[in-house]
Amino acid sequence: MPAGGKTLLRVAAVQLNSTADKAANMAAADRLVRAAAADGAKLIVLPEKWTALGRDEELRGAAETLQGPAVAWACAIARELAVDLVAGSIVESPASGQKLANTSVHVSPQGEVLAVYRKVHMFDVEIEGRSYRESDIEDPGDEIVLSETATGVSLGMSICYDLRFPELYRILAVRGARVIVVPAAFTLPTTRDHWEVLLRARAIENQAFVVAANQIGPHPGGLRSGGRSMIVDPWGVVLAQAGDREGHIVADLDLERQLEIRAQLPALANRRPSAYRWPREAHA
Repeated sequence: MPAGGKTLLRVAAVQLNSTADKAANMAAADRLVRAAAADGAKLIVLPEKWTALGRDEELRGAAETLQGPAVAWACAIARELAVDLVAGSIVESPASGQKLANTSVHVSPQGEVLAVYRKVHMFDVEIEGRSYRESDIEDPGDEIVLSETATGVSLGMSICYDLRFPELYRILAVRGARVIVVPAAFTLPTTRDHWEVLLRARAIENQAFVVAANQIGPHPGGLRSGGRSMIVDPWGVVLAQAGDREGHIVADLDLERQLEIRAQLPALANRRPSAYRWPREAHA
């Protein structure tokens, strides 16, 4: 929206404390999306697994197809409020014989699904003595997804652990992404030590806005997320950061300032793809 001669896009990140209670999670999401829209947000992002978060069996129980109630709600509320909505991610029911998927959808203000992104990188790690094995029940996606808002702003899709893989974000930026969304359920230790650094790095190196909606607090099965949802500008400045509770944050993205940054410090234009050669193997 224009303001003072500038082209601004007001965005919001919604921070939730999702549990295995799907109905309660959806009610909280509905309340906070409405609050974000009331604050003028035209692009709203929900966190990862906003419909249900917990043990493997609880995730399986909450899984649904893209024709299920979660996406139906997302389409209905986006149309009602006339907003672009990135419905974080849901646990998507598999096709026959396959595992679940961790799936994000972008819904237009007309209530239409514009893009579907399935998380590419599986969270198979050990943190402070606890093992996480996302690939035990979920299959990774294999497609990098770029969408576009109602105002014509290119939107890069990602989810949580993807944040640690700069290749994904660079490809999104090269393809034209100006805003990149990061629905997440970052663990408490990694939120504390890595979250802000990684978000600001992805914003700076790709000269893109980053809208990151994180989960907060305890979840079933001893899981705990760190909150601190953030909106970061292409210079790496944190425009908004959430506190340690459910809620939403908003910020105005100055799209003209982004073009100035890309023109004055043309890191994307100065790339030399002909000099980059991937090693045949990655030695972890």
